[in-house]
Amino acid sequence: MRFKAAVLNSINEPLAIETVEMAALEPTDVLVRIHASGLCHTDLEVIQGSLAYPLPIILGHEGAGVVEAVGKDVTQVKVGEHVVCSWNPHCGHCFYCERDLPILCEPFSRHQPKGMLLDGRSRLSRNGGPMHHFSVVSSHAQYCVVPESGAIGVPKDIPFDRACLIGCGVMTGVGAATRKVRMAPGESALVIGCGAVGLNAIQGARIAGAGLIIAADLDASKRVTALRFGAHAAVDGGAQDAIEQIRKLTGGRGPDYVFESAGHEKAFRLAVEAVRPGGNVVFLGKVNVNQDVAFRWGSLMGEKQIVRSSYGNARPRRDFPWLARLYLDGKLMLDELITRRIALEEINSGFDAIRRGDTIREVVVNP
Repeated sequence: MRFKAAVLNSINEPLAIETVEMAALEPTDVLVRIHASGLCHTDLEVIQGSLAYPLPIILGHEGAGVVEAVGKDVTQVKVGEHVVCSWNPHCGHCFYCERDLPILCEPFSRHQPKGMLLDGRSRLSRNGGPMHHFSVVSSHAQYCVVPESGAIGVPKDIPFDRACLIGCGVMTGVGAATRKVRMAPGESALVIGCGAVGLNAIQGARIAGAGLIIAADLDASKRVTALRFGAHAAVDGGAQDAIEQIRKLTGGRGPDYVFESAGHEKAFRLAVEAVRPGGNVVFLGKVNVNQDVAFRWGSLMGEKQIVRSSYGNARPRRDFPWLARLYLDGKLMLDELITRRIALEEINSGFDAIRRGDTIREVVVNP
């Protein structure tokens, strides 16, 4: 089949809207007609070359739509079902999957960086030449093909443009506070960086029953937004007395949990300096994989627990329907995450907004 997609042909060049081809489905493939696809900063990292992937490639990994067709061995979703795509499909039986670490699934880790599906092959082409998948999704298009474990059914009453956000930013942030660590009611949290992931970490802390949520960001407008999403206080993370302000709010000790989502060396340092002795730091942000990040050795003392979380300890078949239900029950803010809805042909303007830093989420909506 042939369909339109936003293709990255060269680093630091605009995406091109092109017609591409999809091969016949393999036994465990699911074909999804994409109705909404969120633009994520990770996509921009590929465009800018700081995250290396083979080209040409169709970006996008926050997708939601309707199942159009399934391979002969698919049993967990059916044609007509509304689904959110997971960018971390897993085989279920490798070394890491059997140890309940699907984020480290070996076929995913082996083939995803090469722009392939879990079986090490692509289903995409253009004029007979090879095309690459991004994070086993490639949702900036009219259609995508994903493995069965990457197509997660959700209630039909959640709109696609909100449902797609669950697939990355919402799961990563909310899951950090509710799945990766399990905050107890009344505990305190600091969230550093109030973009899409940080705002959802705030929501996760709120859902977990945090007694105090502090937001830190360099941007005053983002600090105001953080308060709307559930933060009780906000501080300028770049202020000379930022740590003193945070400690004053937390009885002089520091917060029980710090969620770093700014993706900056200074934010990583602030996280370990600010957390209380015996507290927990969760790194959600990221810098270039080859960049060194330094810490003051003393800041690591005091039995602090430091972990990295890429996807909020997601178990998509458990968590995506749960998040959708939270939204439908009025307990999870998704509408407010969407800054602008755009057509596929406007996708480059959406990435321009991400570069400027004046958006939370741009969402491509297909008719």
